Amino acid sequence: MSAHAIDVTNDTFERDVIEASKSTPVVVDFWAPWCGPCRVLKPILEKLASEYDGKFKLAKVNSDENQEIAAAYGIRSIPDVMAFKDGKAVSHFLGAVPESQVRAFIDELIPTPAEIERVRAAELREAGNLAGAEEALRKAIDLDAANDPARIDLAGLLIELKRVDEAEAMIAPVQPNTDFDDRIATLRAALAFARSAGSASEAELNAKLATNPADHETRFALAGLYTGTKRYREALDELLEIVRRDRNWKDGQSRKQILAIFNLAEKQPDLVSEYRKKLASALN
Repeated sequence: MSAHAIDVTNDTFERDVIEASKSTPVVVDFWAPWCGPCRVLKPILEKLASEYDGKFKLAKVNSDENQEIAAAYGIRSIPDVMAFKDGKAVSHFLGAVPESQVRAFIDELIPTPAEIERVRAAELREAGNLAGAEEALRKAIDLDAANDPARIDLAGLLIELKRVDEAEAMIAPVQPNTDFDDRIATLRAALAFARSAGSASEAELNAKLATNPADHETRFALAGLYTGTKRYREALDELLEIVRRDRNWKDGQSRKQILAIFNLAEKQPDLVSEYRKKLASALN
């Protein structure tokens, strides 16, 4: 086996296939020692794993010894070759097909230069290098003008940088797609929050509320300011206060914005669960 091909078991599948595929495509070969076509396909897969030199990883699963994984993925005939990207099975083929067909199958998995820049942007953003992330995302779009996922990522970054008009322009040409329609809706909610905050500072908004706690416009703007800086708990507290005081204010706008924050805070399930209960209590 090459350095890019490994044996995988029931115990290591999650780590070596699911998690590994979030950074590099993984091709899984379900085989068995008694399978003649498997012996024909094996050297082709290993040759390509070596030739592509890390652009994908080859994981071999002995389906006789690892029946739990084979059953989980509905393996009934072997060889069955399954491709994983981003933690999910995305395609597969059956049988000992020619090398040219295997190569075409793998080429579909390999990230394009634009996709590589998008991944790099995510790493830079995670590291706090927002300028570098923006540059990488713009490069991704230059390399592939139809790269809507990169546009969506860049719009989210621009909202974080408070460049609202640029963010709105970035998502305008994105075509409807069930894979990321929810992300677009969430971004539009974030844009609405960013605009609602206006230009007033947090201190100015709090001073106005201290003078008049029933000033829902100011409280709503303060919630927008908090949301724009990802201070979701503080934003939810302000919006809940409006709901408690006047649940029908502006046709229930505060309740709608609370639901929008739940989408924005999807990576904080405990927070969302806590405030779902508080919203239900406030409405009862």
